Amino acid sequence: MAGAGASSNDREILRLEDACKIYQMGTEQVRALAGISVSFEKGSFWAIMGPSGSGKSTMMNILGCLDRLTSGSYHLAGRDVSQLDDDSLSEFRLRYLGFIFQSFNLIPQLTVQRNIELPLYYLGWEARQSAERARELAEEVGLGDRVGHRPTELSGGQMQRVAIARALANDPQVIFADEPTGNLDSATGEQILELLIKLNEAGKTIIIVTHEASIAKHAQKRLHMLDGLIDRIEGKSDDAD
Repeated sequence: MAGAGASSNDREILRLEDACKIYQMGTEQVRALAGISVSFEKGSFWAIMGPSGSGKSTMMNILGCLDRLTSGSYHLAGRDVSQLDDDSLSEFRLRYLGFIFQSFNLIPQLTVQRNIELPLYYLGWEARQSAERARELAEEVGLGDRVGHRPTELSGGQMQRVAIARALANDPQVIFADEPTGNLDSATGEQILELLIKLNEAGKTIIIVTHEASIAKHAQKRLHMLDGLIDRIEGKSDDAD
């Protein structure tokens, strides 16, 4: 099907309408998103799934304001951001969104505290305030005694916890997690998932891209993609409270 019906409401945080993304690959055009419509409510927990090439990573890049639609519209926090320039998109990312990546994307030369502080630096926070915020977040993710360490001195699970703390630094409304447990052993992956569940219970909207059914089962909704379309959505009804 082309997508799930999307309608604007007060509980909505993200909405795609007839979203298309076409990439030019040499002489061929590849439709990564083929006209999808879907709405994500505030405080919801979604897993985006599908085989390689299904469009799930493209959807996350669009939702995360890391890429632009070829046609259609994307509303974030009630604003159509489809036509915003790069600077405005960057501002929206900083103010509304947080990102957790499979490869952690930490800066190896910086300490745990400095890595967590990065979004606050770009938001123009005063140094003392950002340092205090970073230490608080390090405590929240269980790394209060590691703030002076560098990523190379941490385990994979600890690095992912730093990435989660960094994603929380700007107090985002939505957290995107791209295969957040992909480089971790199963036990550590469960711990990271528990952190994400707690964040969701605290009111954050969580959107995960994952291949793992064991991870996706914890989401309220599972959006399955195929050939640039939404194949199906499983989980609780939009009307369920």
